[in-house]
Amino acid sequence: MGIEFPMKILKSLTRTEKLELHIYHTRPILNFGALYTDGSDNYFSPMEPNAGDRLTIRFRTAKDNADHVYVFLNGEKQEMQVASSNSLFDYYEINWTMPEDKLEYYFKIVSSGFCFYFNKKGAIRKLEPFFNYVVKAGFSTPDWAKGAIFYQIMVDRFANGDPKNDVVDNEYIYINEKVNKVRDWGKYPATMGVREFYGGDLQGVLDKLDYLQDLGVDVIYFNPIFVSPSNHKYDIQDYDYIDPHYGKILVDEGAALPDWATDNIHASKYISRVTDPRNLEASNAFFVEVVKEIHRRGMKVVLDGVFNHCGSFNKWMDAERIYEHQPFYEKGAFVDANSPYRNFFKFYRNDCWPYNEEYDGWWGHKTLPKLNYEQSDDLYHYILEIGKKWVSPPFNCDGWRLDVAADLGQSAEFNHRFWKDFRKAVKEANPQAIILAEHYGDCGDWLQGDEWDTIMNYSAFMEPVTWLLTGLEKHSDEKRTDLLSNTKAFRDAMIYHMSRFQYPSLITAMNELSNHDHSRFLTRTNMTVGRTASLGPEAADRNTNVAIMRSAVMIQMTWPGAPTLYYGDEAGVTGWTDPDNRRTYPWGKEDQELIRYHKEMIRIHKSEKALMKGSLILLRGTEHVISYGRFTDEEKMLVLVNSTAESCDLSVSAWEVGVTDKEVMERLAYTDNNGFHFGREAFEVKHGMLEIHMPGNSAMLFKAKKKEV
Repeated sequence: MGIEFPMKILKSLTRTEKLELHIYHTRPILNFGALYTDGSDNYFSPMEPNAGDRLTIRFRTAKDNADHVYVFLNGEKQEMQVASSNSLFDYYEINWTMPEDKLEYYFKIVSSGFCFYFNKKGAIRKLEPFFNYVVKAGFSTPDWAKGAIFYQIMVDRFANGDPKNDVVDNEYIYINEKVNKVRDWGKYPATMGVREFYGGDLQGVLDKLDYLQDLGVDVIYFNPIFVSPSNHKYDIQDYDYIDPHYGKILVDEGAALPDWATDNIHASKYISRVTDPRNLEASNAFFVEVVKEIHRRGMKVVLDGVFNHCGSFNKWMDAERIYEHQPFYEKGAFVDANSPYRNFFKFYRNDCWPYNEEYDGWWGHKTLPKLNYEQSDDLYHYILEIGKKWVSPPFNCDGWRLDVAADLGQSAEFNHRFWKDFRKAVKEANPQAIILAEHYGDCGDWLQGDEWDTIMNYSAFMEPVTWLLTGLEKHSDEKRTDLLSNTKAFRDAMIYHMSRFQYPSLITAMNELSNHDHSRFLTRTNMTVGRTASLGPEAADRNTNVAIMRSAVMIQMTWPGAPTLYYGDEAGVTGWTDPDNRRTYPWGKEDQELIRYHKEMIRIHKSEKALMKGSLILLRGTEHVISYGRFTDEEKMLVLVNSTAESCDLSVSAWEVGVTDKEVMERLAYTDNNGFHFGREAFEVKHGMLEIHMPGNSAMLFKAKKKEV
């Protein structure tokens, strides 16, 4: 290697000179910043292979920097070869045939006698197989969901388009008290507000589709809309029908409960509204038209599936005796020991009929009877049919979000069996339907390619972003100053939790800042622990920092996955955790500047392939500034976020995303405490580095562009 020197000259050199000569003529030490691969089709093609497909696997090193690059494919060691190069990098490749089941792989890089491994954890001296890449043959997620903009709507709180279907005062009793209609759209939700109704409905959603389309929404995810007595509707009463309070009430007989009533046997208006087949069929027919109109505008519809438990009002249980004397309905399991639905539930005593109250409730809640799948094949197959029904004609919905999906059944083994069957049923009915689940913690066991497509991304998005920018837990229940602005903790959490995803799951993951179960992100920016019961709802509005909110949105719109807006977040809605997070959309009182910021960030997200489907590389920032790149072979983008109120100067290794000195970095988006700006301001790159000043609470998005000659 290098030039041969005469022995006489070598002998005349000092020890230091000999060492310098050796270093100069030896391959440079391994450049760790240049090492890269991921599961995207930039480095693994096809990204969603079937068994027998011919694969191309790539690995990147600095140019002329590695002696050997090996890949271990299901344990089989193969040497890779340089297939292409540019001024910065060598790209090693190998072709391989996709196995029948799955492919697990990692890399080994040898340079100047040193050896390192590379997997999802990055370059490491000692291999940790937990972080190896895994690809399941035949697993894919819907293309329409990859990088899509989701918009979550809690229907009762979004818009009231049809006052005729509103819940009326005293219509029925829910959890020991009569329900009521809220007449002030802007009223704070009550601390125990589960039985108050604001009147939002599907007609209201239809009326606001122009707004959602203009915002840039691709997918509407509805919180539950099936017949249910609560305003959140996670206590399903009838899986076969849309709630007429959200749909159409053609037959409105009976009356509200009299003052003396203490149960729902006499709730004749409610019984008429939710059990009369004419109302139910009309509501389903109306929903068909709603979905058609949403589809006509190029948007999708995802429903909320609550299959772990139902409600005590459910027609199978009928603990409220709603259906007991109605035609067309069998006796509920609560009412009659001979009910065809008796085994749908677990009863602790067999001597308490009629009206057996000794049944299993989810987490002990009698209003939420847990479904007893292990003891009822009829129930098992009924719910599979429900899964198929709503993604099939005439409804044609585009998928399911699964509530508390890991809790279904009485064992982990049964849970996995059910979701495997559910996937088969749904995908046979609609191959392009998405199946995404609510899940806290390690999701890896369910993301093996044969159960869920993806998840609501708490562990690898909402939680790390919240800790970094606000120092709060996602309910605003705990403050951790050690995690506030802690970029190392952010990086470590992202690397660990993102490793549990196959790439098709990662780029469809629901990346939310807020939702119906956690405090609004804008409220979290006040960095205050609290709830409505302890501090009052007004405190959720105070001391918020919209600049921090905009930084969070910058991350949301540039991170791998499907950015998901919780209705009203874009308009400045605040709120503690539920029920306060379920405030109404503030029509006519929106924060128009925040909406404008969201619209522009959504537009940028959807227009840049690097942000929709590109690779992610975490760059070296500072103790309080995160920096990362998103890139394809053609596009190179940088994101910088200062998580403190203090300004700083930053030197960013733009070369790691492939930027050279022949390019400039155009700043497309900028936000700080003073506002935000969208434009194209150019910044020089020198020796592969971008030097930038970061004001406090600022975030910036850059895109590489060739210098004009």
